[in-house]
Amino acid sequence: MRRPMAEAGCALVTGAAGGIGSAVARRFIERGLKVGAMILPGQEAPAGLALPAEATDEAQVAEAVARCASELGPPRWVVHAVGITGEGPFVDVALEDWNRIIDINLNSAFLLARAVHPHLKQTRGALALYASTNAINGGNELSGPAYTAAKAGIIGVTRYLAREWAADGVRVNCIAPGPIDTPMLDRLGPERRALLAERAPLGRLGTAEECAAMTDFLCSDAAGHTTGTIANISGGLLLD
Repeated sequence: MRRPMAEAGCALVTGAAGGIGSAVARRFIERGLKVGAMILPGQEAPAGLALPAEATDEAQVAEAVARCASELGPPRWVVHAVGITGEGPFVDVALEDWNRIIDINLNSAFLLARAVHPHLKQTRGALALYASTNAINGGNELSGPAYTAAKAGIIGVTRYLAREWAADGVRVNCIAPGPIDTPMLDRLGPERRALLAERAPLGRLGTAEECAAMTDFLCSDAAGHTTGTIANISGGLLLD
């Protein structure tokens, strides 16, 4: 069966070397989009045009976005999938680690959103930011308090921008995954991974491809009247 023609415009994915980011980039390419893949210097892009940049460096982010627009056209679909976890408990978290986790997970979203806004306004596009169910249920020591705070900030930024940018025709949505079967969970070991899967009513971990499918929908004309939403992908672990 022939695939439908892709909408005009290119996509920009940050964190594109990660488990979810790479799945999103591949999904967009399957849809027929040109993709700019922002990755850390030294990483390999899984698909699309490699855009090496430190996501927390304002100048590097601006340069990567400008290069994407110059070589592929102004981004219409933008995904922020940069993120790292920490660990708790709260009183044991050093300020240096707190700042690093906030910087990578939250400040990077601020820098990306500010850099892509002129292009999204031009294309009347959409921005998708990745939060976590930890931001809604309070999280735990496995990922730590800084991660929970940063991801809660992502939800706040999503709702703020959805209101402010609506006048520009720009939609802003958020994906909040629960435990997803990606290398990020390898740090927990097989027993904890199995426990996380058992806790979900659907009885398994989510997949990066399922996250990519939700992102693909939110970054498409099919979701043209959807903005400010928080998409929960947790297998029923979080019921909101």
